[in-house]
Amino acid sequence: MTAWLPSRGNCPCPSSGLIAEPPGSRGITKIAPWAVAGHRLSTAEAVELLCASADGRTLAPGVIVGSDLSYWAEALRFAGSMVARQQFLPGVTSDARERRATWEPVFTGTDSEQLTRLSKRMPAVARALSESDAVAPPENPSSEALRQFVAAVVDHLVRTANHDASQPASRRSGSKSSFDSVHDSWLHALRSKDGTIAGNESDLSQLAAQVCEWGRSIAVSAGSPFRLCFRLEEPGDPSRINGEEDGISDDAWYVRYLLQPHDDPSLLIPVVKAWKSRGRRISALNRNGTNVRQFLLASLGQASGICPSIAASLENAGPAGFPLDTARAHEFLTEEAIALEQAGYGVMLPAWWTRKGTRTRLAVQAKVKSPKMQGGSGLSLETIVQFDWEVALGGKKITLRELEELARMKAPLVRVRGQWVEMSTQEIQAAIDFWKKRESENATIRDIIQMSVGAGDAPQGFDFNGVKAAGWIGKLLKELEGQAEFREIAPPKGLTGTLRPYQVRGYSWLSFLRQWGLGACLADDMGLGKTIQTLALIQRDWQANGGRPVLLVCPTSVANNWKKESARFTPRLPVLVHHGAGRKRGAAFREEAEKHAIVVSSYGLLQRDLRFLRGVRWSGIVLDEAQNIKNPETKQAKAARSLEADYRIALSGTPVENNVGDLWSIMEFLNPGLLGSQNEFKRRFFVPIQAERDASAAERLKGITGPFILRRLKTDRSVISDLPEKLETKAFCRLTKEQASLYASVLKETEEALESTEGIQRRGLVLGTLSKLKQVCNHPAQFLGDNSGIAGRSGKLTRLMEMLEEVIEVGDRALVFSQFSEMGDILRRHVQETFGREALFLHGGVPKGRRDLMVERFQNESSGPQVFILSLKVGGTGLNLTSANHVFHFDRWWNPAVEDQATDRVFRIGQSRNVQVHKFICAGTLEERIDEMIERKKEAAERVVGTGEGWLT
Repeated sequence: MTAWLPSRGNCPCPSSGLIAEPPGSRGITKIAPWAVAGHRLSTAEAVELLCASADGRTLAPGVIVGSDLSYWAEALRFAGSMVARQQFLPGVTSDARERRATWEPVFTGTDSEQLTRLSKRMPAVARALSESDAVAPPENPSSEALRQFVAAVVDHLVRTANHDASQPASRRSGSKSSFDSVHDSWLHALRSKDGTIAGNESDLSQLAAQVCEWGRSIAVSAGSPFRLCFRLEEPGDPSRINGEEDGISDDAWYVRYLLQPHDDPSLLIPVVKAWKSRGRRISALNRNGTNVRQFLLASLGQASGICPSIAASLENAGPAGFPLDTARAHEFLTEEAIALEQAGYGVMLPAWWTRKGTRTRLAVQAKVKSPKMQGGSGLSLETIVQFDWEVALGGKKITLRELEELARMKAPLVRVRGQWVEMSTQEIQAAIDFWKKRESENATIRDIIQMSVGAGDAPQGFDFNGVKAAGWIGKLLKELEGQAEFREIAPPKGLTGTLRPYQVRGYSWLSFLRQWGLGACLADDMGLGKTIQTLALIQRDWQANGGRPVLLVCPTSVANNWKKESARFTPRLPVLVHHGAGRKRGAAFREEAEKHAIVVSSYGLLQRDLRFLRGVRWSGIVLDEAQNIKNPETKQAKAARSLEADYRIALSGTPVENNVGDLWSIMEFLNPGLLGSQNEFKRRFFVPIQAERDASAAERLKGITGPFILRRLKTDRSVISDLPEKLETKAFCRLTKEQASLYASVLKETEEALESTEGIQRRGLVLGTLSKLKQVCNHPAQFLGDNSGIAGRSGKLTRLMEMLEEVIEVGDRALVFSQFSEMGDILRRHVQETFGREALFLHGGVPKGRRDLMVERFQNESSGPQVFILSLKVGGTGLNLTSANHVFHFDRWWNPAVEDQATDRVFRIGQSRNVQVHKFICAGTLEERIDEMIERKKEAAERVVGTGEGWLT
């Protein structure tokens, strides 16, 4: 293989070969060849290059992976898959000088099809190699060039894996006297890098002939332009060819033998034509002079070792297939068909078998009748209703009598209403027992809702098709599942703000779930207005429920925000902030709370004041930043779950913050029992999704929780169209020599310490090391803590200063986040020293008054500071900083949700410019691993929490 690098100078367009004359010439366009300088690679070098090119990115700055290199990288993956599946045999090749032991790929079945497809896509430039000054491409076709490449790679990969370095040098030298026989020399050559077989010409010729004869049967199959296929035809199949099975009954199952040309997979030729041709030329079978009969006999002989019926058919002259009874047809479907396909044969099975991957199963469905409403009221989720069970097969309802008839047949394949299905006696009996035992049951409407969304364990032994309901229960279920049009309601009187269209939909959704006492998680992106949607609901509820209060729990830092926002949007609602040493307790608190529409308290007080919080008849409970109860074992999470209210709402832009386990705690607060017990949730969802990346488990969890979570993104133009773009980039920085030295030193010190520690001490050491490594990546001065010089010692800091210079030059403003307050102080000092301008720094030690002044100056002063450095933990929530349009994450937090919340200080309603987010990563360090982990977390969260409101509208 040769890799090409174009030489400097005018480069003509390779697709046309046109060279334009320079100005001042005769202006004639000439068609002329050009020479391209290249460098020949060994197979090992080519494999290494193609591995680096496999992801399609640039190899180095300015060196782009072209389409031809991408093509060979794909061919490399194909060769690697053949090695992984052991699709190769040992062989002997000859040239004018020597005989070599080689590992040769065997192209059969799907590999032959893949080879054909891949060869048809080969770029012309991939065959442009010329050994002389001539420029015409070589004559060998793309399929042959690809075969040669795959063969070279397969030989290299297998030989590398089996290289025998244990033999003494004398044996590895390949001398004729080193081996007892030429066979020993061949076996050794298969494991050596050189591959040359030692021996005299007579012995070598004899060996080559023996190896060729040994692999003849496989060579005949691999070298044939056909593939042998087996098609199972069911009784009464209209496509069956009559008169060619020698009296085979139309009521029998039949496996037909077919030939499929590799170059025309859609053509299927019954092998009976090959047997009956008797030397006549048949165009469909005339492929490069192939002996079709020899190929058929060899292929059927090999297949007979898998399927005994094939062996029996070979006793007849010109076998075309074989008949089967129902039991043998089931055996062929479940066992032999799979083995034949894995052996490289084509296998065609009835559509009813392959349509759903395996087979049609029995399914049960709950059928519910809606009770009559008394004057439009008097019903709740605790109302008892009766429901019946229905059993269906392939979507068709069947009766108990039909089930019992199926049980008496005791056949693995049965025909039900014209459709063949696989059934087990145990499955049928389980359905009969279930039906007789639970033919009619009672349950609450809440139970019916949970059953309809897939919560709880499904009936064992067969599928569960959910709930079929009529009347108002059916309408309720359809609205919950997004199958019925969702009705919007007008904003309440007393709301002074104007709701955007998506906020009206969110408020209406909250009202719908509140009507039925179902908990709702409003998980809109930060800045989309969760506050005003919630206040609109509370305003409406306050007017309708006789003035009962709502308990609103939030972080201490945003308690006053809620009071201010309520005064702005719902000024008629009296608000009590229950916080501080002077807060009322006991009966005095209850009396005061009942005078207010909203009582705002903090998570810290939730457990401390739980005793008298329970004494109030709350209309609703709202948890802001609900991820604060993500750990279900904390006192505040248990306290939140223990409070009684008519409805519950959780507000969180990050319902899945660390892992899907966070979702259980929030849902247990909103709708107790929806996701089962903690142990059940761990078994059904947490372990399959987090540890095994089970997509079906993630989809089931999304189906259960989806009706109760509304998550919309600012980047979704169908939700909000007047926000600017958010552009995220990752800035990969290099370590300085000092940083690299410190990084290596920390690793070495940790490796030595780990040898003598275990258990909790070992975990603590690892966590401490991770923190140290992140500090080294930030700046040596942060790691050493010696107040030493700053400039020129950190690759990250150098890059940040370069980018901030551009930001300041054009008059933009920027936020710089770091999780370390000491790093924030280093950044503040260096920014001020470098640019001679003030830089603000907000951290946990800044008093509230000074914090508010900083925000005011940065947000509203036209000549205020342009750079605001913030501790991620303190500055990541509760701030509106839309005057900035650049966000720098100097070091990465472990949690993607926390990073996104920090970015949302800038990217929110009120922002008029495009927001650029820069995430700094030191290449080749722990930070790259953190970045990979963050991407995996995001993927897990997106799989279980859907976005958008398509189902809502």
